[in-house]
Amino acid sequence: MSATKTNLASSDETNPNWIDLVHQYVASLRFGTVEIIVHDSRVIQIEKTERLRLGKSGAAVLPESPKAEAPSEARNPKQ
Repeated sequence: MSATKTNLASSDETNPNWIDLVHQYVASLRFGTVEIIVHDSRVIQIEKTERLRLGKSGAAVLPESPKAEAPSEARNPKQ
């Protein structure tokens, strides 16, 4: 499990892209949570917690990488 915190102590006027940041955090997760911390009606902090799920065999279910090669291709590159 990994956690990331983003502190948005500055006012919303100087940092209006917090919604974009939340979207990026959500898009980067396969399993986990994104928590928005609000104080005095302002978003002051965003926390992302990513979880690693284990399959039925006990093997980790890892996020898929778009550039990952199949194991057979990695061992026997095409010539």
